Amino acid sequence: MKRYTKKTAALEAALIAAAIIFLIPLFVLVSVALRDPAGSPGFLGFTWPLKFGNLATAWKQSQMGPSMLNSIMITGISVLLVIGIASTAGYVIARRTERWSRGMFYLFLTGFLFPGQLALVPLYVAFTKAGLVGNPFSVILISTAGNLPFGIFLYTAFLRDLAPDYEEAATLDGATPFRMFRSIVFPLMRPVTGTVGILSSLAIWNDFMHPLLYLTGGSTRTAPLSVYTFVGEYSANWPLVFSALITSVIPILVAYFLMQRFIMRGFATGLKG
Repeated sequence: MKRYTKKTAALEAALIAAAIIFLIPLFVLVSVALRDPAGSPGFLGFTWPLKFGNLATAWKQSQMGPSMLNSIMITGISVLLVIGIASTAGYVIARRTERWSRGMFYLFLTGFLFPGQLALVPLYVAFTKAGLVGNPFSVILISTAGNLPFGIFLYTAFLRDLAPDYEEAATLDGATPFRMFRSIVFPLMRPVTGTVGILSSLAIWNDFMHPLLYLTGGSTRTAPLSVYTFVGEYSANWPLVFSALITSVIPILVAYFLMQRFIMRGFATGLKG
């Protein structure tokens, strides 16, 4: 057994300090959410009595229920599209040896270089002409396109490190490329699929800018937009803002805790090559 040394103690102390630092925003979030909305801001700590009714008030006044359903729809469809397109594109890029496959890989990676804000104006003009402003489909399109470079990068890296033995055996048995991908390759990519799914879900669910811009004028709102209900031009009701924020992150937190093992496995196996 390894001895408990001063180096181990120092490492544990550093990790505990880091954990405390990361817990500070959570402490502020909960303490402000349970504060009396009519009271003074005061210090960053709990005030008594705790106002648990803020959670119900924020849920009702922000119409968080319908907004959360809209976020689930937009996030779910976008993630399915990202996984479907990125997995097939990554498979073709990783398995083809032609020069164009490497060029396509680097072409997709250029999506990391340019911020999405560069395309806000031309996309808004194009969607306005197409009648998509106020339609959730516009946010789905942008969310899918914005998360494709990262998804293709992970799938391609994973597949390049995955031996093609099973695929070669399936080819000898007469399997078509689509059947081989669906029945053999895609199940083997389960770890990286979980990684792409949860990280894309986090990004799309928490996106505020694109729904604010492209859903303007429509009746559809996402969860982050409902949180913004309590923010005015000159002031904000912070207890209700933080209460709405707590309720809005519950679904994505549940999904993260259920899928976190896939994230670790996906990064461990998908990026080592």
